Amino acid sequence: MMTQTNYNPDVLTCLANLSNDEVFTPPSLVNNILDLLPKELWSNPDAKFLDPVTKSGVFLREIAKRLMTGLEKKIPNKQKRINHIFENQLYGIAITELTALLSRRSVYCSKTANGTYAVCETFDNEQGNIRYERMQHSWENGKCTQCGASQEVYERGDEAESYAYNFIHTENPTTLFNNTNLALSEAEGKKLKKGQEMKFDVIIGNPPYQLSDGGFGKSATPIYHKFVEQAKKLNPTYLSMIIPARWFGGGKGLDDFRKEMLNDKRVSKIVDFENANECFPGVDIAGGICYFLWQNDYKGECEIVNVVNGNETHSVRSLNEFSTFIRNSNALPIIRKVLSQKEKTMNSVVSSRKPFGIATNIRPQKSGDIILRWQNGEGPYKRSDIVTGIEIIDDWKVISSYVGYDHAGNPGKDGKRRVFSKIDILPPGTICTETYLVIGSFKTKKEATNLTIYMKTRFFRFLVSQFMYSHHITKESYQFVPLQDFSEPWKDEKLYKKYGLTKDEIAFIESMIRPMENV
Repeated sequence: MMTQTNYNPDVLTCLANLSNDEVFTPPSLVNNILDLLPKELWSNPDAKFLDPVTKSGVFLREIAKRLMTGLEKKIPNKQKRINHIFENQLYGIAITELTALLSRRSVYCSKTANGTYAVCETFDNEQGNIRYERMQHSWENGKCTQCGASQEVYERGDEAESYAYNFIHTENPTTLFNNTNLALSEAEGKKLKKGQEMKFDVIIGNPPYQLSDGGFGKSATPIYHKFVEQAKKLNPTYLSMIIPARWFGGGKGLDDFRKEMLNDKRVSKIVDFENANECFPGVDIAGGICYFLWQNDYKGECEIVNVVNGNETHSVRSLNEFSTFIRNSNALPIIRKVLSQKEKTMNSVVSSRKPFGIATNIRPQKSGDIILRWQNGEGPYKRSDIVTGIEIIDDWKVISSYVGYDHAGNPGKDGKRRVFSKIDILPPGTICTETYLVIGSFKTKKEATNLTIYMKTRFFRFLVSQFMYSHHITKESYQFVPLQDFSEPWKDEKLYKKYGLTKDEIAFIESMIRPMENV
């Protein structure tokens, strides 16, 4: 006997599997985020919800489902309840004209809000409360003054998508809802006429993540933080967005945002996925992904949920204890013990990018009196052409690749990292391109060798891994690693004893970091 199973897939689940910088959100993930909000919101007929970056309409659709259930007793008539929810409670700002149509189709069941088959009967215009207005970038010195987009890349003309998103290219984005049939109070109506904002109880969504900046290869500049900053300006009661976790470590325009978020006591919860595939199947996002809940009337410690391979670690703590965000709470006592020794740290000796001022694409010269190490080999180079790092050319130098071993900075399927892709020693008279950082320089080969032994320890690599939010391992990534006396070798057992680590702490380090014997 054959059993037939009927399966009707959710089109928004299928759409969420498409990979793009503007990642579509699976309905299951949306509902996990909505679960952060207070349950009483779903039975409040006056609560207003805004998705300022709607792509598929999935946030608004799932909110509507909850309101339909929560308001059943207060508005028993189903059609009146539908009309009330869509007209008075749900608002969206689409990121493109196409996503506006898609969002209306998934929310209103019609690409036009006043269409024949639209579930809401009261809209008298095509957009309803899901708005889109084509905008242009404001260019100054080759960059957009609002979002920082590259003029070279995004000055496309009217025939192509501009990527000038409404929400961050409008001083007051709520004015997009002016001149509609919104059921506003008289006071709210007067505010809108003056160009002031409508008050939203909840702002929620999944903003675009980055824009190409016109740099080498696939170079791109993060943009998601601008949506968070704009949302805070609207002063909602609750704010929740799902964004890349790279802000934990700062860099590339994110340092100020990181500082502001880590010091914002209104961030009440962060759910962090070190591997983005765990919430966006099939999508690689360097450094992982996170979503957060920000509460206007909250001031306190933050609940942290760190997810690795389906395993969750929970803690409640201050976000600003360290300059970076520590993802896994099990790492905290280890870092505290190490830093309590108040030793100098490795970032004080690690070079910045381009330790000898030589870019990655530079190759050896036809002749020269020193040797240049590049990604695929070595060759001659003229000492007279070097203007940076001259003082260490004749030292023994320990180098490591600027790009880490682990794909997109994420742990492997076993939840472990190797961290370094390559560690090597350059003899006197040898330099390198910016493919490598110089981790330390010495007068003797013995000291250089002892540093490589130290770098291969799980202890060393565990501390560096706390800063792995991208492909790159920068000078700043070494700021938790204590500087040692390299006249002697340092192995894990010796380090565990020196810093007084417990059996559980050692087991945790070894559960996170793979052994590294041969490099």
